This record gives sequence, C-alpha cells and structure tokens, in this order.
Amino acid sequence: MAVSISVLLLLVVLAVVFLRSGGLKFSHALVCLLLGFFLAGTSMAPTIYEGVAVTAEVVGHLKP
Repeated sequence: MAVSISVLLLLVVLAVVFLRSGGLKFSHALVCLLLGFFLAGTSMAPTIYEGVAVTAEVVGHLKP
C-alpha cells in the first residue's frame, strides 16, 4: 500500500513539473490519467501492480 501511494505521489509531482515546464500539455496529461483509470479496470491491473511492486522492492534493496 505504501509503495502504491509513493508511486502515485511521484507520478503526480512529475506530471506537475512537466506541465509547468511545457513538456507536457494538459490534454496529454488528461489522456494519461484516463489511460490509468481504464487500465485499473482491466484484467492486466494485478500484473501491472505486481510488476511495479517487484521493481520497487529491487530498487529498495540497491545500495548507493
């Protein structure tokens, strides 16, 4: 749960930065948001969630 909230927060911050810098238009951000909502309702959602969780675990075990 904490991983998904952290990833969500990171994605929101990145979207805001891209919107402010002009690299991401509002329409592009809206399309990405809608894509996320539609993906969450598909049968791929558990696989995507597990992939993100495993990636976060691997990154969490890396030592600088």
